[in-house]
Amino acid sequence: MSAKSNLAAPNLATPKSATIKSSFAPVVDQNTRILILGSLPGDASLAQQQYYAHPQNRFWHLLSELVTVNLIVQDYPSRLQTLLQNHIGLWDVIAQAQRRGSLDSQIKERNDNDLLALVSTLPQLHTIAFNGTTAAKIGLKILQDKHTRYRILHLPSSSPAYTLKYEVKLRAWRSIVD
Repeated sequence: MSAKSNLAAPNLATPKSATIKSSFAPVVDQNTRILILGSLPGDASLAQQQYYAHPQNRFWHLLSELVTVNLIVQDYPSRLQTLLQNHIGLWDVIAQAQRRGSLDSQIKERNDNDLLALVSTLPQLHTIAFNGTTAAKIGLKILQDKHTRYRILHLPSSSPAYTLKYEVKLRAWRSIVD
């Protein structure tokens, strides 16, 4: 279902008082055409070991609209399988960072994922969509001039911390499939 990868940076050695948080393996396959990149999983996602696990995060609602399948009622492995069947992959731009809580503004001392290595393994990739400003800012720096090969989308964050109305977020997110 997902391509496990060793593309994340190695563990950071820090004092016990620091809270180190790590991204998950990418969810991609050889048919991935669209790659959605977040920043770093929040505490609810890390606790459940699932992308976008916070119940108020609108990610799975937004994607349900795009793939016209109710992902909310599916178990997590089925959600990922449905995304792959729709040629959509997931990952985060940050491999590891110190962060208190779940807000991107609290990210410190980060190591980034090797996006260039990942995208080089995806022959059908044509769109990279960033879920939020932090993901876009970091991701574009990582990709450097290689991003010109892809359609790049800067989407409003699906996080409940970004209080834009759902309907406005959905309009922007529809650009993924346009």
